Amino acid sequence: MSRDYWLRSARLGFGRWTTDDLDLAKALWGDDRVTRWIGGPFPAMQVRDRLAQEIAAQAAHGIQYWPTFRLADDAHVGCCGLRPYPGDRTVLEIGFHVRHEHWGQGHAAESARAVIDHAFAARPEIRALFAGHHPENAHSRAPLEKLGFRYTHDALYEPTGRRHPSYLLVRP
Repeated sequence: MSRDYWLRSARLGFGRWTTDDLDLAKALWGDDRVTRWIGGPFPAMQVRDRLAQEIAAQAAHGIQYWPTFRLADDAHVGCCGLRPYPGDRTVLEIGFHVRHEHWGQGHAAESARAVIDHAFAARPEIRALFAGHHPENAHSRAPLEKLGFRYTHDALYEPTGRRHPSYLLVRP
């Protein structure tokens, strides 16, 4: 199936979640290897709710954690995108989730770079991007640091009940 990508990086294409993507959402957010860092594992109903939330965010704010696909063969890699940051309209949260079979291939940093460039180009009112990660997930810290995010503080992340390292990337 050839997909229509609204954003591209060297190896990845970005789509938009639709209700037809439930199987892709289950393969990503239904995998406890991926979701253990964000409060999972998630049962099928929570995956369905997550998909609905992403679709609603796109409709309301023009942003979501967009699904990413390998350009070479349209294989679903994961998602990367933006969401509103609570309490500050000049900051957006960036995040990425990568399917287990695509770990260690640089897809997180590549997709995040494309989203960062898009965010700062498309939204001049945005002064910074926020990101966080599970305290035991060094694999998420590495791409953030590589992309120029700077540690600011630890913050409670309700879904895990843990304090997660938090970072900001200020508009260049």
